Amino acid sequence: MRRLKILFVTPWYPTKGQPVAGVFVREHAKAVRLYDDIVVLHSAGLHPRINGFYQTERESDESITESIPTFRVWYRYTSIPKTKYLSYIVSVLKGFQYVLSNGFRPDILHAHVYGAGMPTALIGRLYKIPVVITEHFTGFKRKVLSRTEILKAMIAFRMADMVLPVSSLLKEAIEVYGIQAKFEVVPNVVDTALFSPNSDRDCPHNPKRILFVGLLDASHKKGIPYLLAALARLQQERKDWVLSIVGDGPARAEYEQLVVKGNIAEKVTFHGLRTKIEIATLMRQADLFVLPSVFETFSIVTAEALASGIPVLITRCGGPEEFVTEDSGLVVPSGDEEALCRGLEYMLDHLSNFSSTKVADSVRERFSSEHVGKQLHSIYMTCLIK
Repeated sequence: MRRLKILFVTPWYPTKGQPVAGVFVREHAKAVRLYDDIVVLHSAGLHPRINGFYQTERESDESITESIPTFRVWYRYTSIPKTKYLSYIVSVLKGFQYVLSNGFRPDILHAHVYGAGMPTALIGRLYKIPVVITEHFTGFKRKVLSRTEILKAMIAFRMADMVLPVSSLLKEAIEVYGIQAKFEVVPNVVDTALFSPNSDRDCPHNPKRILFVGLLDASHKKGIPYLLAALARLQQERKDWVLSIVGDGPARAEYEQLVVKGNIAEKVTFHGLRTKIEIATLMRQADLFVLPSVFETFSIVTAEALASGIPVLITRCGGPEEFVTEDSGLVVPSGDEEALCRGLEYMLDHLSNFSSTKVADSVRERFSSEHVGKQLHSIYMTCLIK
């Protein structure tokens, strides 16, 4: 198999300050690495304290790169009106040229999300390199794109050789805008070596352990208020459960107050940010994973939970309902605390009906690094021989 040279261009990627930002892009890069040579260009955006208008550097922290050559580029804000995105486009070009100067000339440019797709597609035209774009953005599903953003997406996707939404529901949400492209769904990646079933699991704990993992964001996209309200209701009927919340964000203090208000403080533990290894351990120790989101495009944490062999309770939020089946969990409407409460009650009563082996097998092959990496390599080869 011929190994190609692939350059990822992405505005979302882990940094020292934000180690979990865009970690799903790095998982894609690790999958690509199995079959092709990969370099990442992180178009890191505005930086108020750089020398000059643009700054590039190579990331040296191995805990961030995980042995994938990683470059970053920033740009400085100018006072000229309506030039921010133009400055960003130029910064991506500067970053690309910096990668070239370091001896890497890609066969394929692979952008992540349409905002980076536009400058990447322009570079592809300039240097005659095929371009693919992976789309993750929930904004399509939420219908929050402005006319300008729709135009950016439309141009980027039309210029690309192929567009890769991470779910069929995201593809449909993009098409609702009238955007046309050559689409192929390529899912996110689960580290199936790390996320695997607990061989010692035999029966649920007492009390039963419920787990949530996600960003505690101020927009409440993850639906935490609905979950806490549902658990406050459930507390009035039964007490055989505890909840672990893993993650952090600006809404944490608000959620801690909701826990106290709902009289469930003794039942809920906030763990803050945890490493992937720690999350995998928590998943193997859990009895039930819950995702109360309002909007998702895929939900990697749900797939990781399934790969860990634990059943899930999710909401119909635009992504995970594509791969959660009756053998692996339950799907309820989003934004409905009553439905979520009844779903929790059902799952807590029927945990023994789910086989950890069957739950894990439902996703392990579809979302493994080997499977996704092979799918991406096939797409790259198709773009080269067009």
